[in-house]
Amino acid sequence: MSEKQLSSDSIVEFIADIFERRGAESYLGEQVTMSEHMLQGAWLAEQEAAPEALIAAALLHDIGHYTSEFGAYSPDDVEDNHHDEAGGRVLEPFFPPVIVECVRLHVAAKRYLCATDPTYFGKLSQASVHTLSLQGGPMDAGEVAEFRQNPFHEEAVRVRLWDEGGKVPGMKTKVFRDYVPLLERVVKRFAEEKTAA
Repeated sequence: MSEKQLSSDSIVEFIADIFERRGAESYLGEQVTMSEHMLQGAWLAEQEAAPEALIAAALLHDIGHYTSEFGAYSPDDVEDNHHDEAGGRVLEPFFPPVIVECVRLHVAAKRYLCATDPTYFGKLSQASVHTLSLQGGPMDAGEVAEFRQNPFHEEAVRVRLWDEGGKVPGMKTKVFRDYVPLLERVVKRFAEEKTAA
């Protein structure tokens, strides 16, 4: 299915298919697979009784690693260094801004936390420390101020914390199909809001 054929009715099943076909791929040097990592993020969000939109954002935050599946981006996204922006782009037509921005900002949120929380850097995995250096390192004061201007920056920080926590080998979580009804509700509400606007 190409990106042009996707709709609010088909996007969740399309993403579920990606998870099932490609979720077992390794996750950038971590000790968990891509699907394990994303499912752990969603599970951690649920444990904090996060709203559905943030559970969805935690689940989908790394969807940008799969942008070749959507047909409009790099045909060989084996090493997508801007998966945050790419993920935001592929979700934007179907998901509300809070989810899109959490996905788009989850890398920036790591840089923000490293600049504003003296304990955060010590919580990073070895692979996350490596990617931090590639992503620009901790934010400077101007970048921190700009990040805080985004209306969803606090939500993005929450998603980032679940992201960093979701790297535990063997953690028991739900499976992706368990989240399909939640994702469908979020997408349907957003479609209805757009129609009503």
